[in-house]
Amino acid sequence: MRYELYYWASIQGRGEFVRLALEEAGASYVDVARTDGGEARMVALLDGDTNACPPFAPPFLKAGNRLIGQTANILLFLGERHDLAPKREAGRLWTHQLQLTLADLVVEVHDTHHPIASSLYYEDQRREAKRRTADFVTNRLPKYIGYFERVLARNPRGTAYLVGGRLTYADLSLFQVVAGLHYAFPNAMARVARRYRHVMALHARVAARPRIAAYLASERRLPFNQQGIFRHYAELDR
Repeated sequence: MRYELYYWASIQGRGEFVRLALEEAGASYVDVARTDGGEARMVALLDGDTNACPPFAPPFLKAGNRLIGQTANILLFLGERHDLAPKREAGRLWTHQLQLTLADLVVEVHDTHHPIASSLYYEDQRREAKRRTADFVTNRLPKYIGYFERVLARNPRGTAYLVGGRLTYADLSLFQVVAGLHYAFPNAMARVARRYRHVMALHARVAARPRIAAYLASERRLPFNQQGIFRHYAELDR
């Protein structure tokens, strides 16, 4: 099956979590919005009234006749189809739970630079962003990363991966979050990295996987920038 991924053409955003799973799986897919007229096609699917189960927002994935929305939901689907999740239900639910926790973290990262409203520019909420980021770096970031450090440490199959003894889509997503945090908050991450050696080792391990390494070195991997979820503002990274 050739998948169609629908997400904005100029940012990694939430679509990157899906891209990483597709790349690791070696799946055939087209990043629709990056093709001629693709973004208009994406908007038409969002605004159209012919689909009985319309997605709320990108990313969404077309798989045959299915149109699947929400990042964690897409990964739940791909994980089972492409051996990126455990076979047993308990393992699949645990992996999905970890992904949902990562989704919560992604929201909090976004809100460091847009704490009031997404419709406002960062410059319109700079004072509030400084306060929000200070709390995030001091309290929320260690809470989340510390949680995943404990999950890795308590995995009865070893500390290489989050779930069992094999890579899952949750590992790919944690890799992306850590990469984004290093971009957005390099100073803060430098201070805490030594405390979370299992998480940092997982990040390096995923980056070295052959298909992921090839993807990261390719033009398909969009760079982090100031329009995405992970943004670097020097004044916020003290």
